Amino acid sequence: MFADIITPEPRSQCVAHLWRFAQAREWLLEAGELITAKEAERRVLILENPGMRGESRITTSLYAGLQLVLPGEVAPAHRHSQSALRFVLDGSGAHTSVNGERTCMEYGDFVITPPWAWHDHGNDSDQPMIWMDGLDIPVASFFDASFAEGFDADEQPLSRETGDSQARYGANMLPVDYQPQGLASPIFNYPYARSREALEKMKQQQEWDPCHGLKMRYVNPVDGGYAMPTIAPFLQLLPRDFKTVPYRSTDATVYVATEGSGRSRIDGEEFNWGPRDIFVVPSWKWVEHEAGDEAVLFSYSDRVAQQKLGFWREQRGGD
Repeated sequence: MFADIITPEPRSQCVAHLWRFAQAREWLLEAGELITAKEAERRVLILENPGMRGESRITTSLYAGLQLVLPGEVAPAHRHSQSALRFVLDGSGAHTSVNGERTCMEYGDFVITPPWAWHDHGNDSDQPMIWMDGLDIPVASFFDASFAEGFDADEQPLSRETGDSQARYGANMLPVDYQPQGLASPIFNYPYARSREALEKMKQQQEWDPCHGLKMRYVNPVDGGYAMPTIAPFLQLLPRDFKTVPYRSTDATVYVATEGSGRSRIDGEEFNWGPRDIFVVPSWKWVEHEAGDEAVLFSYSDRVAQQKLGFWREQRGGD
């Protein structure tokens, strides 16, 4: 029937769910004893939404996985048409290289791999490194636009000094004749220390949004838009004992508890979370967050794509 294909409200198989990082870390380290990063190309534990079994999706339009790189390993260079983000969850001192520039990865760093950019990862530290991968794989597949290519060596040659993109594009300046080479931000590492410092300074104003606490979006310094063309990343702070009012929006959202602890009530179901736990809020489901300790949440969704297409909608508690 016509009503089954043009629905009065969003109707999705995506369901609310929470993944405990501690358990996932155990499984990843066990996998690390069984297969190398090179053998797997990418050693990743896929976070598959229980409502979409067998589809390798965390939401209808997005993918998420936890990637492990052990000391001394290299995840070989390749490129693909999908956009990717990395959010560092465990360890310190590994690196990723994107289009000839290398950056060090620390806890909470948000790192971008733009579409069709050569990238490889390595770990010269003495401890395992784990980060969350977020990609728009379902979007590229929907449009039948997926391409991928391997590099002819494990690591790409470096052509720029470490920190070049931050200096060139991240100091409220741009080269005088700058011309964008793509739709993603030319900055590919947004260090957590810098983002956290901004939240800490802003919280002194006590300007708390009732739905979000203090929520910021990562931006492309070229135009002030979102940092990625299809994925919208955010970072928010909830003060101790702060409880948000009900909120819902059409962009299903993946959250990572970066600091602190708390609970979220999603469509009537309660989820308690602590540092590094990951949970998902489906499209158009009411959510309320309540912090125990002061908490910081990283999140990402397809909001940027929905807004460009004119689909995005939100409803705030009481509206």
